[in-house]
Amino acid sequence: MIPVSLLVFVMAGWCAVYLADTLLRSSATYRINYESWLASRGLMLSPFHVRWQTTMFNRLFAYCARINPRALYLWFSSGLVFGVAAMLGSVVLLVKTLQQTYAQMTTDNPRIGGQQTLQVVVPGVNLPTSQLAYFFIALLLSGIIHELGHAVAALRESVRVNGFGMFVFVVYPGAFVDLFTTHLNLISPAQQLRIFCAGVWHNFVLCVAALALLFLLPVLLFPVYATGVGAMVTEVVQGSAADGPRGLSVGDLVTQLEDCPVRGAEDWAGCLSQLSRVPQTGYCVPAAGLQPSWAHGRPFKRLDGTMDCCSNNSLTDLCFSYIKPQGRNSREREFACMPVRKMVTGTATCRSDNDCGVNSASVCVTPSLENQTRFIRVAHPPSPHMLFVGFPPHLQYAVSLTNFVPRFGFLHLDLPVFMETFLKYVVSLSGALAVVNSVPCFALDGQWMLNALLEATLVTVVTDRQKRELIGFFLLLAGSALLAANVALGLWMVTAR
Repeated sequence: MIPVSLLVFVMAGWCAVYLADTLLRSSATYRINYESWLASRGLMLSPFHVRWQTTMFNRLFAYCARINPRALYLWFSSGLVFGVAAMLGSVVLLVKTLQQTYAQMTTDNPRIGGQQTLQVVVPGVNLPTSQLAYFFIALLLSGIIHELGHAVAALRESVRVNGFGMFVFVVYPGAFVDLFTTHLNLISPAQQLRIFCAGVWHNFVLCVAALALLFLLPVLLFPVYATGVGAMVTEVVQGSAADGPRGLSVGDLVTQLEDCPVRGAEDWAGCLSQLSRVPQTGYCVPAAGLQPSWAHGRPFKRLDGTMDCCSNNSLTDLCFSYIKPQGRNSREREFACMPVRKMVTGTATCRSDNDCGVNSASVCVTPSLENQTRFIRVAHPPSPHMLFVGFPPHLQYAVSLTNFVPRFGFLHLDLPVFMETFLKYVVSLSGALAVVNSVPCFALDGQWMLNALLEATLVTVVTDRQKRELIGFFLLLAGSALLAANVALGLWMVTAR
């Protein structure tokens, strides 16, 4: 469900804006000055929508349109080819997404939801409020680059640009360019296609550029941030399994989970997944230091059938199982309740007594835990190991980690995280704008792309203009219905379930 506080805040903000606008327009004293002020600044207000338009960027657009005309022709011709391919691909993608959404609606399998190619984003629901700034800035940047493509392509085809503007609809920001319609109708369908496809083409290029920067980020930040040396802790969830005086702290560098090396945040998740699948790791300890279970009472079975031998409810003791040194041939197991940190500090890992040496005085002891529970040593030098007992996914989500380790003390830990997160949003949102605007749907770029494409390809096959327009209308109707179905079901899945 949509958070009530967020909904109230948005509604209250728009009501205040609309009320102030209505009062000023109805005032005999301030009406003329207010409307003149709005007009001079290119502002327009309507319910849940505010728009700003200006001509201050027209010279910049004109300058860009004059740079190397031959290269621009090839650039926007490439955009034409991409736009036509994207229009077909977007339909296929929406059909696939609709099938995935329907499959998710009719099953309780949580994995299917993560397989959706496209998802409706609702701030505060499936978009954390802590990342709203990334979302809105990336969305606005993607919209500006999109409209920059339209403006430069239009001027290159001798179509006048009346102005550029930005808007906010409910909470979503965006941008637009106002083209002179008469000029647009006078040029050929191929020229129109270059203009209409320029927006999605520039979104695709921005998506690829952001993706390249994302992969090259370790190289670009190499002089000031190291990678491949461990996973740096940037946040510890308060009250989690990693919190506490002997837990992890912001700035700690995790290098190992048991005998699984951690070179980055991906290794952290991979090691925890591996440790949750394999049997519990054992530790080589001197046999002389073991205290049989009778020192703390007889071992007893838990409800899941596993054995426990610590009945003192101590937070520092743990039950270990091992094969009696005198009865290794019989495989008889003994249990000992021992101080856990003393037992495992500086000891080698093992799976059997043979790993500790055949003639060694050490035995392989294994923590006797409940099913799915694991004992894990987390190495974060120079501090002593953090000892964790519990379900490994609980530890995975108890901390936030980054691959980037500052080389200098004055550098902020979160700077690479900010850059990574922003680039990921640019990739997602710019790519999504390229897909959605390519759909042959009313009021989107796909409508004008389809009309121009039909005029360029069907003029010799279907000579009657009205018939071509009728074909275009039904294709647009089908595309609009497909997009509307995806949005409606996507919103229902996000907000109602």
